[in-house]
Amino acid sequence: MSVLVGKVAPFFSTAAVINGHEIVSGFSLEQFRGNKYVVLFFYPKDFTFVCPTELHAFQEKLAEFESRDAVVLGVSTDTEQCHWAWLQVPKNQGGIQGVTYPLLADSNKTISSAYDVLNGEYGVDDDGNLSATSEMIAYRGLFLIDKEGQVRHQLVNDLPLGRSVDEALRILDALRFFETAGEVCPANWSSGKSGMKADFAGVADYLSKH
Repeated sequence: MSVLVGKVAPFFSTAAVINGHEIVSGFSLEQFRGNKYVVLFFYPKDFTFVCPTELHAFQEKLAEFESRDAVVLGVSTDTEQCHWAWLQVPKNQGGIQGVTYPLLADSNKTISSAYDVLNGEYGVDDDGNLSATSEMIAYRGLFLIDKEGQVRHQLVNDLPLGRSVDEALRILDALRFFETAGEVCPANWSSGKSGMKADFAGVADYLSKH
């Protein structure tokens, strides 16, 4: 598993469904550089069980992300047409109707590969036939990308394990606090709590004496 933290987020341009119904092409991160944080999350499949709970949970908190200058983007290895169809199905029937943030299509699996969240690998068997070690869908990856396009946080869950949207908000708050206050965030920090000054000179002095 690659660690992308501290690196520029991998570029992509792909089809997406925006506003719950509109299919667009050429959707990329570049449109947000310089003015928005990006919460980019991957999920395994449309028309499944755990995935809609996550997509609805992000929708329920969408206004909170937006109030922090952040956009939420969902990605799976399904096509844009599959995303669109699922968006038309009511929530009480297992659908994601009401989700308004962009859902990106990664049907050629290049985005999942670039972010190293693809479950499985391609190979060639003993007879020379192309094979795959698994279903080749995305793990539940989440990446927080700052306004300069740099990855500042990543989390990858196995397929059965749903994520905490509140934790994604907490990490976004922590990044914004660090950027504005210049203080680091200790364990279990949350918005409204005090940070810590990173006194590297004091640490160096202490180490030189012990």
